[in-house]
Amino acid sequence: MTTSADSSDRSTLASLPRNVWVVTATSFLTDVSSEMIFNVLPLFLLNVLGVKTSVIGLIEGVAETVASLLKIFSGWLSDKMGSRKWLTVLGYGISAVSKPFLMIAASWEAVLAVRASDRVGKGIRTAPRDALIADTIDEKHRGLAFGLHRAGDTAGAMVGLLIALGVVWLTEQNAAVLTGETFRLLVLIATVPGILAVIVLALGARDVRVKNPDAKPPRLSLMALGPNLRHFLLVVVLFTLGNSADAFIILRAQERGLSVVGVLAMLATFNLIYASLATPLGALSDRIGRRRIILGGWTVYGILYLGFALAQAAWHIWVLYALYGIYYAAFEGAAKAFVADLADPSERGSAYGMYNAAVGIAALPSSVIAGVLWQGLGAWPGFGPTAPFLFGASMALLAAVLLLILVRQVRQV
Repeated sequence: MTTSADSSDRSTLASLPRNVWVVTATSFLTDVSSEMIFNVLPLFLLNVLGVKTSVIGLIEGVAETVASLLKIFSGWLSDKMGSRKWLTVLGYGISAVSKPFLMIAASWEAVLAVRASDRVGKGIRTAPRDALIADTIDEKHRGLAFGLHRAGDTAGAMVGLLIALGVVWLTEQNAAVLTGETFRLLVLIATVPGILAVIVLALGARDVRVKNPDAKPPRLSLMALGPNLRHFLLVVVLFTLGNSADAFIILRAQERGLSVVGVLAMLATFNLIYASLATPLGALSDRIGRRRIILGGWTVYGILYLGFALAQAAWHIWVLYALYGIYYAAFEGAAKAFVADLADPSERGSAYGMYNAAVGIAALPSSVIAGVLWQGLGAWPGFGPTAPFLFGASMALLAAVLLLILVRQVRQV
């Protein structure tokens, strides 16, 4: 039975502005390209290059930190320029050009250089892109717009994973480890959608000038943001300290006995659930409030991370990771819309820069902590594969409590 709310959501979805659809298509194509490569990158590092888990955590953390520092500047710069589009195009272009160099990477240092270059592109594009979406849509449908964007992004990830799964199946069948030849073939194939994404955005998007003549020039300072937004950033940082790179979930799945094909199929299942729920949960945040949706997402996260720690078999990890898509669908779109709710329009790029930077900067210690908890460091032994997930579940609970105490729900028109 179709409800009036369902019909209204579909009608509103059809009337979303052109920019929302173009940016969604760009993210779809980019994730087709990225997810073919980066979800199996930990396996390439471990199986082909023989890199330790602590170094894998370092690579992921450093890459995200590079992106984070640029997100602050690029968001502020888009406010100062009063436009978003061409910074976004530049960022996607840098990522598309950097990925093919993985075909010749023969050391973890080379992988780090390419991964960092890709994240430079992400750092340049993310805040202006999010601000471009927020500038294009009214506040009543902001959650829906960001939910659609996350759904498109994740659908691209699912398609990329399915392509990777097909390539691995055809070249390696049910092999327990990934070979260098298969990885380099994936990189070659992934180049095509990456370049198409840049073309779609450059030709399809329309810049939206930020018109606020009474606004002061944007300040590149956390204190320039309102207290409610600052508190939200603090809580997100605390949560992110326990939210280590998903590479550790992939390694946990392999440690529990899942094959390379099984890992890719698991990731595709996760993305199917994420893509299916991102738009409706984004729209739901327009009706019941962003904070409630974020709290629900963090609660699901804590339960699932406890499950990752206690899992005894490979299929346990598969089921848990599939359900992990619920957390992503609930949090990602609602959090982006919440930042727009809390920020002044003339400083929206800076606000997104600070938000994305806060998440990214916390990613370095979170991934290093996870690697050390798993393996140990030097003379200090680690606690084993369960430890990073127990830590993540604890930090999610702390963040949920602080969100209730420190951050007000804003009224949505």
